[in-house]
Amino acid sequence: MNIKVLGGGCCKCENLLEAVKEAVAEKGIAAEIEYITDMAKIMEYGIMSTPALMVDNKIVSMGRVLKAKDVLKYL
Repeated sequence: MNIKVLGGGCCKCENLLEAVKEAVAEKGIAAEIEYITDMAKIMEYGIMSTPALMVDNKIVSMGRVLKAKDVLKYL
């Protein structure tokens, strides 16, 4: 599983990254987690609002800071 957290490096983006790590650990799955802060790259994915979450190259959340329990729904 490939998980991408996309954002500008702000505290909201960092919080989403931590929630993703917590959810992955809780579920015990093997996942590659990427944190992408390059705005040009983020725009290539069509992200209009950060933070954003992608699971296996599918955008599942934009503009929201999810809690670990919410992230679990997308894994």
